Amino acid sequence: MKKLAPFFISCLLLVGAAACNDASKTAQSAPDNVNQNPASPAAETTQEAKQDAQSEVRRRQLNQDIRANEQRNNVTGGDTDRDKGDLATEVRSKLEANIPDGQLTVAADDKGTVTVNGTVNNQDQYNKIQPLAKEIKGVKNVVNKAVVAPAKQ
Repeated sequence: MKKLAPFFISCLLLVGAAACNDASKTAQSAPDNVNQNPASPAAETTQEAKQDAQSEVRRRQLNQDIRANEQRNNVTGGDTDRDKGDLATEVRSKLEANIPDGQLTVAADDKGTVTVNGTVNNQDQYNKIQPLAKEIKGVKNVVNKAVVAPAKQ
């Protein structure tokens, strides 16, 4: 039994790690990965995402998630040991809260580089991506592959 327990735990961790390799997305209709070319979103999709992201409850949830991740990061050693999944999740939350009608995909690497792809409705939203992402502790570089594509009417 003593030899089986570590084996089962290892298997569980391996399956969990494989399941967590998906890029973080700010909307269901965002591109599936950061290398996929985005399409202009439908107007109703954009409106639904905007209403959800602008709700006070959702904004509080996103801010609490960011604070909790920052606190956990501080306990585990700061940005030197920053997990790429945490970076992607926090950047996605930050973008979702501040660019509510964007459809963005976020991926991070082990060196602190965050790649953002997808669509935003205007140049102002596009210009917000890099400064917002840099606000997250551990983000060293932002590759912005997002495009400005107003919602289809």
